Amino acid sequence: MNKVYDFHTHTILSDGELICSEQIRHAQIHGYAAIAISDHVDESNIDFVLSSLNKFVDNESSYFEGIKILKGVEITHVPPLLIDELAKHAKENGADIVLVHGETIVEPVFKKTNYYAVTSKYVDILAHPGLITEEEVALAASNGVFLELSARKGHSLSNGHVAKLAQKHEAKLLVNSDSHGPDDFLDYDFSLKVAISAGLSIEKAKKVVEKNPLELL
Repeated sequence: MNKVYDFHTHTILSDGELICSEQIRHAQIHGYAAIAISDHVDESNIDFVLSSLNKFVDNESSYFEGIKILKGVEITHVPPLLIDELAKHAKENGADIVLVHGETIVEPVFKKTNYYAVTSKYVDILAHPGLITEEEVALAASNGVFLELSARKGHSLSNGHVAKLAQKHEAKLLVNSDSHGPDDFLDYDFSLKVAISAGLSIEKAKKVVEKNPLELL
């Protein structure tokens, strides 16, 4: 059975529907090999979210066999000049992985968010980057920041644009669910379809779904 990797999910620690235990159990049932709980954060709640995740992983993760649980955050709607500082704070306080809520075309994200995300050495993934520029994609490639192909309604509208520029500049891609509820989890076949529908060949789609997650891990 092909495994699933998903580095962008939300719980009730921000705007998701499930508590952490429920999130991981659903992921197990869907065949996940690894999952990041990456709730929305800004200056107001980052310490609460990380403290909660640290406690959950320390006390419960060993009971969920066969799945790697990553502590993450998604820096969301933060003024771009604060992104690097907040990402650094997250890594210093237990985050295994830092995402930035990119300039999706369906939300009023600050301009230059994508730029400041891909130039931060503390950021791992730029989520749903919308109409990201060639310069920003090239920077993501050179700085090792992964770009997301989103399975989420609305955010997925720009997947083709992201995939096209990523291939041109050899930036690394990931497919993530941006899960907010029990009906949002991925399986392998659907992850592959998301990548193929963004314009990738079957061979490149398999690399995005199977190999790129291992490189990130």
